[in-house]
Parts: sequence; structure tokens; C-alpha cells
Amino acid sequence: MRIIKILLLFIFSLSMSFLSAKDIDLFRSSVIISTDIKPKVQLSAMRILQEEVKSRTGIEWNKTDTWTSSKTHTIALALSSSKKLADRDIPLRDDRTLPEWQPEGFRIFMESNNARSTLWIIGSDSRAVIFGIGEFLRTAKMQKKSILIDDGLDIASSPTYELRGHQLGYRNTANSYDAWTVEQYDQYIRELVLFGTNAVENIPPLKKDISPHFKISREEMNVKMSEICDSYDIEYWVWTPAVIDLTDPELRKKELDFHEANYKKVPRLDNIFFPGGDPGHNHPRDVMPFLKDLHARLQKHHPNAGIWISLQGFSQEQIDYFYQYLRENQPNWLRGVVSGPSSPSISETRYQLPKQYKHRHYPDITHNVRCDYPALNFDQAFALTIGREGINPQPVYYAKIHGKYAPFTNGFISYSDGCHDDVNKVIWSQRGWDPQKSIRDILMEYSKFYFNPELETDATEGILGLEQNWMGSLADIGSVEPTLAFWKTLEKRYPELSKNWRWQMLVLRAYYDAYVRQRLINEKGLEQQANKILEQVKKLGSELVMKEALEIVNKADTEPIEQPSRKKIEQYCDDLFQSIGLQTSVEKFQASNSQRGCILDFVDYPLNNRWWLTDQFEEIKKLDNEEEKAARIETIYSWGNPSSGSYYDDVSNIANSIHVKSTVYDAVDFGWWDSGYSRWRLSSQVYQNDPVLEYEDLDPNARYIVRVAGYGDALIRIDGYRLEPVIYNKEQDGIKEFVVPKKVVGDGGIRITFDRPEESHMRWKNYSRISDVWLIKR
Repeated sequence: MRIIKILLLFIFSLSMSFLSAKDIDLFRSSVIISTDIKPKVQLSAMRILQEEVKSRTGIEWNKTDTWTSSKTHTIALALSSSKKLADRDIPLRDDRTLPEWQPEGFRIFMESNNARSTLWIIGSDSRAVIFGIGEFLRTAKMQKKSILIDDGLDIASSPTYELRGHQLGYRNTANSYDAWTVEQYDQYIRELVLFGTNAVENIPPLKKDISPHFKISREEMNVKMSEICDSYDIEYWVWTPAVIDLTDPELRKKELDFHEANYKKVPRLDNIFFPGGDPGHNHPRDVMPFLKDLHARLQKHHPNAGIWISLQGFSQEQIDYFYQYLRENQPNWLRGVVSGPSSPSISETRYQLPKQYKHRHYPDITHNVRCDYPALNFDQAFALTIGREGINPQPVYYAKIHGKYAPFTNGFISYSDGCHDDVNKVIWSQRGWDPQKSIRDILMEYSKFYFNPELETDATEGILGLEQNWMGSLADIGSVEPTLAFWKTLEKRYPELSKNWRWQMLVLRAYYDAYVRQRLINEKGLEQQANKILEQVKKLGSELVMKEALEIVNKADTEPIEQPSRKKIEQYCDDLFQSIGLQTSVEKFQASNSQRGCILDFVDYPLNNRWWLTDQFEEIKKLDNEEEKAARIETIYSWGNPSSGSYYDDVSNIANSIHVKSTVYDAVDFGWWDSGYSRWRLSSQVYQNDPVLEYEDLDPNARYIVRVAGYGDALIRIDGYRLEPVIYNKEQDGIKEFVVPKKVVGDGGIRITFDRPEESHMRWKNYSRISDVWLIKR
């Protein structure tokens, strides 16, 4: 027994010595800051260290102007351009190619001397010191009364891309920013900076845009955001369109005066972004002289500020004019070009742009549909419920987008309309700093910093699980419920995180996804049962089958399922409004409109066709005879179930479009009518303008017809042959039919394409569209 005790004591002593050799607890530390760092950044750095450490550990660090005794550790903040800090030599490396000598680069390392340890954070400039602090806080293991770091810590890093920013516009159309206080903006901008962000873009007051959630006016917040950015020494940008007619001298002068008045008020302004023709309809021949004059006004108040322009909304002629203007005039007042939604391709822009001008990406990381980078393989059930601006952590997807386009740019400032895309912002900021950094490492730092060091692995897996929930036909994704179970376990295990808004969003998404999936399965099953009843119309009569069919599909409302999850969803939406101002409902939380993240308003939107059936049955009841009624009912129950040897595709519905080979890059194929409350058939709410379908293993001896439903024209070709219709109804859900020439079926396969009709004079929502395609064997 005595031998066992000695052995155990030896093992314990060995483990403790191992711990002491690997970890240093900075519990007792003070902070010394070089006076060579910008004064505002000195204050911000100290505030960050005090507040972020205290909120996670309860430890309070104090600032000192002299080196401390050997009983405590020192956190030393300095510049690589300085020689000494409080009469002590700064341990600098001479090699000027190292990261701490590069713009925004830093080095963090532990130095031990006579039992006194110093954590050095040395930056190439003042801003770099803040980035170094961010690296330290993300690396340290912070728990109650403890902040551990590896005594061998030595990290040196500098960013790959010079611009890494996000748009945080304080305006009514945002789904959360408009509810923030100055303090919340300060905290959020700080946290972005700690993950490598170096620019913030605001949308200053350009028109009457009042939110019921504003804590202060847009004019006041414009100034405050500028002050916040200046305190962290990061760039402050403003998005500045001109929607007036620039050929009108009086309006032009008023516009210049208006913008200059805003420029005067802010203490810091680094760049102006003029979004070409989105909004606005001015030709670049009028835009460029206007921007030259605007730059002259800007220079009076911010001498180092620059002008950027996007080519959004420009025609090819206007784009050609713009590049010709650059070649002929070489304006030195223009700093760069921005590539955003509806711009020419990023690679083409960099190719055409003269080298002296910079190139910024304006990626949309905030929207799920009807946008530049829509959620891939998005199920219609999600498009109808979580919608365009729902909570959307997609780290793998957005990392791929960054990797694809970043090499053509000097960096990015993303388009964002709320806190719901927080994970995506961090992915872009970190990949902008280091494109090779793994997604898992980024998420682990995110989880450790915002939640708990214990959660760095579990929360990472949970976030990746949420992204997988969106990858394909929802009814077929069996991991949705296990992902919810995983988050439920974490929810129960860490009740202290219940007030953390980032945590709330992720747990809410887990409940929401599973709830929508269970509703989808249930409601589709009810519709199948209803169709079985409708098939008996000739036996039971139209009145009875319509009555019974409606009773069945309406069980989705009269006998709702998963009500505990439904209550959880509502509770988390309430909590998020209180914690971060996220507006998930127009009626309840006064969101600006239903498309702006109102996931609570659409949580129970029908996932079967019960609304459409109700309306159809009312029309059928008005028909003159039973034969006509039965024929209409037959069309309904056989809609997605054609006869043997025939095929049906619900175009752009990933769950039922096996023959469709085309995709719509911006996901405008998910329609949005009646503010999201359309009563149309669900298949009519997804569509393409010119889909491509391919069929194999057809009967070469059979005759086929193609039936199309949608709206407007359907200029169809089969294997390149243009077909003439035998039926051609252009109204909504109107049916068109075309006979397939027998000669094209001889090889057992056909390819169906559609020409785009000339509709450039229309709004895109009114373009011709194809929603359903049948290949019917006769």
C-alpha cells in the first residue's frame, strides 16, 4: 500500500510539473503600454483587456507605467518601430521580412527572466496591437479566476488581404442593427476587430428612414460609429449613392452640399463607396465628374480619404465608357472599384482595371435566396419559412466563396443587414487574414471566445451540423433531429449561456430546422392522403371528396405537431429581441418588412397545398356540372403523379426535380409574392426562366407530349428543335402543351431547353417563368 501511495504521489508531482512547464496562469498580471501607440488605441487596448478578461474570468487587470515585481506577470504592448518600453529594451527581431514588421502584423510571445514572465504583444502599428490582443484572447483559455497560456507561446502573423470589413448600416431595413445602442455597436465592432476586421461601413442618413427601434438618430449614430472605428484605429467607410438626376445643376449642387455636410460631422472617414447604378440611373459620363467634385469636398475634411465606385446596374455601354474614362483621364482621385451584386464578374473587373486602382469585393453573406450567393441545395420548405434573411451560419460554404474570389481583390467589405450572419462575418475576417486557416480552427476559436473553452469542440460540431441541415432535400436529411438532440444536450448542460445572443441564435436554428422538417413530412403525408380521397371523385361525388380532402390537409392546423418545439422557437425569438434586437416578426417585433428575417411570422407557413386547395375548391364549386368538377379534381390529384412511363418535375424544388440540370445562380427562383403569404400552389412558387431538363431510357416507339405550367411564354426546344404549341395559356399556372417529334426520341433520350423571351423592359418578377414540366407518354 505504501508503495502504491508513493507511486501515486510521484505521478501527481510529475503531472503538476508537466502542467507548470506548459501553462502559465496570468491571474496576477498588470499591463504596461508603450506611449508610442496612438493615444486612443492605448485607451482602447486597456479597455479591451480589462473588460474582456473580467467578463470571462472575474480577473481585473490594472495598468502600470513601470515594470512590476517578480511576483506578478506583465502584459507588455509595444510597436516594432520602438526601441524601449519604460526604460527596458523591447526584444525585437532584426529580420524586417517577419510578420511583426508588415502592415497590421504582430508578434505575441512569452519572455521569462529571473522568474518574471512578460507576455509581449508587439505590433507593426497601433492597429496591429489590437489584432495581437485579439489573437491572445482567442488563444488563451479563460475560466473563472484563471487565464492560461502556453509558456512557449510565440505567434507572429500578418494579414494576406489588406481590407477585411463588414457593412453595419444603422437603418430601418436592418433586422437588428437599428435596435442597437452606441454601447452595443462599440462591443460588436470591437469583437469583429478581435477576429481581424479592419473596416466598418455605415449607410449614413440619405433620406427619411425612421425605425421604431432607433435609440438615437441616424445622424448621431453616424458620428458615433466613426468615433468607435477611430478608437480602434480601423477604417470607417460610408455607402453613398446618388439617386437624383446628376444632369440637373441645382439638384447636383444640393447633393454635393448634403454629402459634404455629413463628412464635416464625423471625426474619421477613410473611404466613400458610390454604388454605381444600384440605386441610381445616372450614366458614368455624369457620375465620374460628380465623384471628382465630391472628392474635392471630401478632401477638405478628410485629406486621406478616397473614392470607390461599383459598376452595379451599369449596361455594357456604360461599363465600356467607364474603362475608357479611366484610360484617358487616369483620375488620381479614384482609389478603386467595388465588385458587388449585379456587377461584372470579379475576374473580368480585375483584368480590365488598371493596376494603380484597387479592387474590393462586396460579398453578400447575409441572404439565403434572391442574392449573389444563395444557400446551395436549399429546400423549398426553408425558403418559405426561414426565408431570405434567416439565421444562416454556413462556414464551409462562405469559406469556399472567399477562396474563389479573394485572389482577384485587395480584400472585402461584406454586405450585411443584421447579426444573424455573425458566423459568416468571422469566417471572412479570419480567411481574409489567413486564407489557409482551417474552418474548424476558426470555429473553435469562435466557440471558445464567445461561449466557453469547454465548448470549443462541441459548439464547432454543432455549427457545422446546422450547415448540413440545409444541404439538400429536407425530408431526406436524417441528421436534422440528431443535430437538435446535440444542441438540446448543450442547452441543458450550459444554462449560463441562455442570455448569450450568439448561443440563442444557434440553439433556435436547431429547433427551427427540426420543427420545419417534421411539419414538412407530416403535411406532405396529409396531402397524399387527401389525394387518395380525391381519386374517388367519380364514386363519391365532388362535394364529399373536396370536404373530406380539406379536413385532412387542414389537420396541419387543427392537429398541430411538435408544439413543445414550437414554444421553444417563440421563446428564443423573444429572447433574441431582448438580447440583441433581432426582429423575427413584423407584428410582434416591428420588423421593417416580412422579408427581413421574420422567421417567427413564417414558422407555420403551409408546407402542403391546403391554401391553394381551399381556393381551387371554391372555384370548382361554381362550375356548372359534375363532369367539369370531376375533371378539375382529377387535374389536382394527378398533378405530381403522372401515369406510368411519364415524368414530372417541380422545377427548382430540390426534392422533386430529378431531370432538371440547370440552377439559378442568384436563387430568384424562390418566388416572393404577397409579402411571403402567397396562396399559390407550392410548385408555382419555385421556378426557372429557362430551365434545362434531360431524360434517358425513353421508349423510342412511343409518342410523348411536353406539358408546361408557369407564367408568360415558354419558348421550348427539344434537342435544339423549336416546337410549336398545341395548347398555350400564358396566365399564372396556365398550361402549355407541345408534341415531341418522334425522330428525337429514337435514341431513347431528349434534352429540353427554353429560349429567353425579350423582356428587358419588365421587372424581373414579371419575367416569364417555368414552374412545372411533364413529359407524358401517350
